[in-house]
Amino acid sequence: MYGISLDIGTSGTRAHAVELSSGKIISTAITEAHPLPGANIMDHLTFCIRMGKDLAHAILMNAVNQVIGSLGIDLGKVERAAICGNPIQLSLFQNMDIDDLAYAGEQAWKTRGIVPLKRNARVIRATDVGLNLPDRTELLVPPAIKHEIGADALAMLVKSGFLEQKENCLVTDYGTNAEMALKVGDEIYTGSAAAGPAMEGQHIEKGMLAAPGAISDLEYDFNWRCKVLDENLMPMPGDLINLAIGNVVDEGEMHGRAKGITGTGVIAVLAAAMGDNLWKRGKLQGGRLGLQDGLYVTEHDITEAAKAIGAMRAGHFTLLEHAGIKFEDMRTMYMSGATGTYVDAEKARTVGLLPPSCNKIYQIGNTSLAMATDILRRPELLDELQAIADSIRSNHVMFATDKVFESIYIQELAYWTEGMTMSQYNDNLAAAGIQQLPKARGTPEVHRIAERDIPILGDKGLKIIRDIGLELTGKFDGCKKCGTCVKECPEKALSMDPEGALRVRTKNCLGTACYRCQFSCPKKVYSYEKLALSV
Repeated sequence: MYGISLDIGTSGTRAHAVELSSGKIISTAITEAHPLPGANIMDHLTFCIRMGKDLAHAILMNAVNQVIGSLGIDLGKVERAAICGNPIQLSLFQNMDIDDLAYAGEQAWKTRGIVPLKRNARVIRATDVGLNLPDRTELLVPPAIKHEIGADALAMLVKSGFLEQKENCLVTDYGTNAEMALKVGDEIYTGSAAAGPAMEGQHIEKGMLAAPGAISDLEYDFNWRCKVLDENLMPMPGDLINLAIGNVVDEGEMHGRAKGITGTGVIAVLAAAMGDNLWKRGKLQGGRLGLQDGLYVTEHDITEAAKAIGAMRAGHFTLLEHAGIKFEDMRTMYMSGATGTYVDAEKARTVGLLPPSCNKIYQIGNTSLAMATDILRRPELLDELQAIADSIRSNHVMFATDKVFESIYIQELAYWTEGMTMSQYNDNLAAAGIQQLPKARGTPEVHRIAERDIPILGDKGLKIIRDIGLELTGKFDGCKKCGTCVKECPEKALSMDPEGALRVRTKNCLGTACYRCQFSCPKKVYSYEKLALSV
């Protein structure tokens, strides 16, 4: 008999097939993107609210069923499945209302008549959420700590060893949503920074998720050696390049095999450019830096990554301020998620992805999928996790409405995009009554617990699902079939047939964050929200 563990993330879905008798991982499958329109959690929330949760659920489950169908096992022998993810993704997966997640705070709930849902641990039939599994298959769902602090955050706290740590420490899942927690004694302060998709290699011109062929790092060897992920997601030596000139000095093992660059790769380029004085006051020398196999990083790419770095640094900073902790009293950091695994920890500290005072850093891999797999192997863990969630004394800081976060993030934007100096940055913080940001000193002690995002792939290896998502279609009265909407789509997600019917591929569409198709219609007859799922 088999089990399936699932991690439903904002950037995509990951899954393991597990032999239940031995607990052995047999195979792994991942998607290269999320099937819903948009590149971040707010896009997915807005799509769900405007287009309906049934439609959002149907699109997501279509992709999840593709993933489990590619694991190479007899699905008729699947006895149970376990899932993990953030509250929004797990709500979409279970077709639950998400209004309490979309509108933050008790006043917003009261105004709109919203009753927050309890997201406790539960066991349901897998078929009830639309999984293509036998009727007898149980689905095990772990609890959220609070409605806005989800099962993925709980996984991060438990799997990292964070909860047992006696010293002040921070933990962050470095992704689109950037869940983070600060532990001071028995008190835990949590937050979630909308870092955006750059950390996952999205909104980057040559960007991609952590998958085979992705440049994930640069390693200094008199020049800069590209590190490229191989078929087993291990970073291997690529070409040696002169970053300033953009030429290849020496071909490496992965020459000719690079397909794109991850968010960690962009961070590595930024750190190298800062060290080589190629990035100064928000400007990149020459406008772009060449890597191997015709790939490059542009000034826009670095700006996108820098804004994500700024959101995360502002988040860490804000938690410290709320806890009354100085930087010098915060020395230990746990990094999870793909970015937290593949990024060079010292470079990450240099650019600001973790506090400059950290001198002990643990890189721990994908804790969400690992937790789902633990639950699959030991179902009684579900009750233990509920008890832990109930016992955690958490102070959640809503960054979207927090004045401290706002003050710090404004300085971050000015520093990264307007050329503000760090001296000015600190002076402005001091004027606002906020501690100053110290410089990183010394070499941190780095413990790489996981060499790759998913440590064990199984004997059958990794399968990457690229063709996901469904089509939304619509035909509008008054449409002149001019094709302006098709031409204006920045992601080429939109097409029109000879009869004037429009088709939108959800995976490629930017959704409610864009709407250029609708705004560009000269007759104003196109309505995105009137599109329907293609049957």
